[in-house]
Amino acid sequence: MKIVIADYPDVLGRDIDKEYALLRQEIPDADIVLHPYTDPEAFYREMADADGLLTAFIPLDRTALDRMPQLKAISINATGYNFVDLEETRRRDIPVCAIGEYCTQEVADHTIALLLALERNLKSYTRLVDREYRWQYYAAPQPMGLCGSVIGIFGFGKIGRAVARRAQAFGMRVMAVDPHADEQQTQLMGVCLTDTDTLLQTADVISNHMNQTAENECFFDEDCFRRMQRHPIFLNVSRGVSVDEQALVLALDEGWIRAAGLDVLREEKPDLAQCPFLGRENVIVTPHAAFYSARSIEALQRLSCRNLIDCLTDRRQRAFRIVNKVGAAPV
Repeated sequence: MKIVIADYPDVLGRDIDKEYALLRQEIPDADIVLHPYTDPEAFYREMADADGLLTAFIPLDRTALDRMPQLKAISINATGYNFVDLEETRRRDIPVCAIGEYCTQEVADHTIALLLALERNLKSYTRLVDREYRWQYYAAPQPMGLCGSVIGIFGFGKIGRAVARRAQAFGMRVMAVDPHADEQQTQLMGVCLTDTDTLLQTADVISNHMNQTAENECFFDEDCFRRMQRHPIFLNVSRGVSVDEQALVLALDEGWIRAAGLDVLREEKPDLAQCPFLGRENVIVTPHAAFYSARSIEALQRLSCRNLIDCLTDRRQRAFRIVNKVGAAPV
């Protein structure tokens, strides 16, 4: 049996030996191959005789799957799986497993960290003190203050709720847009469920935590940013393709938003030399790092390997969160 662990080289910086050990513990005769993804054709050649694939971001459409005739299971070591053609994998009876819960607290912490750094102008103060040796609090833009401000959250799942609880601890009022949210639960949390227009007009901070679907690709477009009446801080710690990046650049240039915190960009492997968001004091970009901690990495490796083992050893019913079952919710 052949198992391929493949992803973009930067993503493979974790301790892969742990995954080798987890997989070999139950499939001792497995041929486990590590493949840094730089060229689709090289990847397809490696996958030609593979039974299992462990990945987070490699595109897996019909063309790719045609080159993997022996593939029996795909394990995604992430929560998102929008790069996989679920219909095609379902047709081929290839289970696709993702991790439902492993980094909620980390992502919520990272969201609030971005918010605090932008609200308190830490990037400006670092430059003023470290480079210019200026000891002047008034040399940076004046913060609004979080207590009494409104944070609007798009997507009120586990992460959205965790962000809401943290924001409330700072005295912020929380509004949310999510057609699938439990209204009673949001009421108990003191959160106001509302519509998109109301949130865009009311929020001082807007944070995106929506599951990625075809319907909300480029959800945050020029029209959306123009309707943000209170010039909010904009945070995206979900999926890059939900934002029209040209529109976001325009929003920053025109002052429709006052700052942006981005943990994701449209490209998973962006050309940073050409990135229009770098070098701005009111923008913080982090390299899809919100999930990252010792605890979350341990859970990610353990759960994704467990899913792959179960699917490759005729124990599919034990696998956690097979996302291409009929009726499975998209993300």
